[in-house]
Amino acid sequence: MTERLTLWSSRRPWHALAGWAFALVASIAISAAFLGDALSGDEEVTGDTESRRADELRSERLAEGRGGGGPDATEVVVLRSSGASVDEPRFERRVRMTAGELRRSGATRVTTFYDTGERWLVSGDRDATAMLVALGRDAEDDVEAVVDVVRRADGSHVLDATITGEFTLDADFSTLAEEDLLSGELGFGLPAALIVLLIVFGSVVAGLIPLLLAIVSIVVALALIALVGQAFPLSVFATNMLTAMGLALGIDYSLFVLSRYREERLHGREKLDAIAEVGATASRAVLFSGIAFTLAMLGLLLVPSTIMRSLAAGAIVVAMVSVAAALTLLPALLSLLGDRVNALRIPYFGRTASRVRSPFWSRTVRGVVRRPLISAVLATATLLAMAVPVLALRSGEAGVGTLPDRLPAKQGYLALNAEFPGETTEPVEIVIDGDAGSPAVGAGIARLRERLASEPLLGRAELETNQAGDLTVLIVPIEGDPLGEDAVEAVRELRTEHVPAAFPDPAVEVLVTGDTAESVDESDTMDRWLPIAFAFVLGLSFILLTVAFRSLVVALKAIAVNLLSVGAAYGLLVLVFQEGIGNELLGFPQVDTIESWVPLFLFAVLFGLSMDYHVFLLSRIRERFRQTADNGDAIVHGVGSTGRIITGAALIIIAVFSGFARGDLVMFQQMGFGVAVALLLDATVVRLVLVPAAMKLLGERNWYLPSWLRWLPDVRVERAGRRPRTNLEPASGPV
Repeated sequence: MTERLTLWSSRRPWHALAGWAFALVASIAISAAFLGDALSGDEEVTGDTESRRADELRSERLAEGRGGGGPDATEVVVLRSSGASVDEPRFERRVRMTAGELRRSGATRVTTFYDTGERWLVSGDRDATAMLVALGRDAEDDVEAVVDVVRRADGSHVLDATITGEFTLDADFSTLAEEDLLSGELGFGLPAALIVLLIVFGSVVAGLIPLLLAIVSIVVALALIALVGQAFPLSVFATNMLTAMGLALGIDYSLFVLSRYREERLHGREKLDAIAEVGATASRAVLFSGIAFTLAMLGLLLVPSTIMRSLAAGAIVVAMVSVAAALTLLPALLSLLGDRVNALRIPYFGRTASRVRSPFWSRTVRGVVRRPLISAVLATATLLAMAVPVLALRSGEAGVGTLPDRLPAKQGYLALNAEFPGETTEPVEIVIDGDAGSPAVGAGIARLRERLASEPLLGRAELETNQAGDLTVLIVPIEGDPLGEDAVEAVRELRTEHVPAAFPDPAVEVLVTGDTAESVDESDTMDRWLPIAFAFVLGLSFILLTVAFRSLVVALKAIAVNLLSVGAAYGLLVLVFQEGIGNELLGFPQVDTIESWVPLFLFAVLFGLSMDYHVFLLSRIRERFRQTADNGDAIVHGVGSTGRIITGAALIIIAVFSGFARGDLVMFQQMGFGVAVALLLDATVVRLVLVPAAMKLLGERNWYLPSWLRWLPDVRVERAGRRPRTNLEPASGPV
């Protein structure tokens, strides 16, 4: 199939270009019309968690409001003054004026101290007051106008104003995601990728082509994700993932194809013959690499989480478009450009890039092949040592405390803690399903209140009962960051110790919800699905590699070395972010936990990306081995001819994901650092040292396939050709 697509595109280049031009124009129109409505800042676990069941119960039965603020009061505005008191008329006038502007800006309810007389809405020294703000169904749209009102009120002649809460926090996370996209991925990753491409290819034209294909792939994929988002809920972070993987994969696949084309031209093949050879070799490797990456991403789709499924959807869509571009658009461009692809050579790099083999990597791999056992032991020991800190990994969720101080939600959070210690915008909510007048419920609430009084982080519980009297909610403020480590531990203890002890009667169901409980449920969900996703991805990858290379040894070895690089990335992630070793040198904060979705995400992405290199490298080694039957020569030839390309491809992905690490979102910092360090290890220690050493030690056993599996389809990633006979297989039949 790859040969037919490549040949068709190269013989009818203007048809192929016209098709892609139409797709590009249509994609821009589709994205402009639908992309904004397809994405949201919502992140939730969609499985049957305790917090989800509690929220559904409360939503079904609790119709009446909560105190003065109502059940939908999600934001808190803190107004304070250094020279006035809440008892002064000018203070009151300014508060009422701000409240009126908030109502006109889209708030459905604004509750102030002057309306209710609630004493807890005034700080202890009476220089500050809190306003409870409820937003309607269009909260995500209205919160921006509400924040603008607070900004205008801030720094007035009387008051300073700040705001924090659920939707303010979501808006700030979305803002940071957009900023990281512009300054990190596009502002840093794109230029860095171009520099690497120019060095690898040694010419301006050859360096720009992969970047062009990556941009085209991203634009088309954005349109597809906009259409997918009309049917399924997608997080705004899907665009970050799509852009990063579009740059990484689009450039990688073009790099593989373009480098093979230049190599075939150096060997004297005519232009169309060289493109045809590319279709039979590098294009096959690209197709299998794309399939392997997609299979890895499918593991994320299994997880009942909107953010994981959004990230997976963005990656899968752009991977498919990148493969299509490499198989059709790139051959058309090569057909039209011919040798002009090498135009505008760069001094020095233009000369070194014209070599088929990399002298550095050829010398390196010869040293590895001469001492395979020592090389394998040292590489394995290094990776295992890096992986050791993973034993201390703690997962959680980034809260408002991790945001930069310049953002509204962080400023409001700091003001709320300073003026109203112990209060929070996101209290713990204990939902009790049972007759509120029954002795079991009454006695249980009394016992629970008594136990909560001994918890320093938990404030005084407020009681709320629905009109039917069959649902009771205890609203418990939690001090500090609701997603901080202390708050998480307090909620875990509440669920496992306090609630079971207070309500021993199984007929009364008691559920704990709130932001902290949702964070606990998300972390537990990720931990529960991690081994399932591991097994799913490893199983599918094993099958794919066995079919692609017709070898059980190749498949098992690939999985083993990939797990080593993933484990090393996990360990370094814990060492830098959680333990704080070297974090300041890299500009990262020390945090209590690793973002709960990051380990699972890293595994899928790293496994998919590392398979790109593995398929590309193994296809060249296998191709050479089928020609010479010399295992050592095949290893040296494969690494020498792909080392520069694999290293360049890895550096491009490292540059792209380093853009994430340079941003302000700690979750993206962890993700970017994890991917960058793992790919660096994978492209050097693993792919160019450990794999060649292991293949040299195994010899002809690399290609072992038992006779009872010879019914597998002979699809071949490498170019079909003369095959030497080995003592591991019969004289006839497919390899």
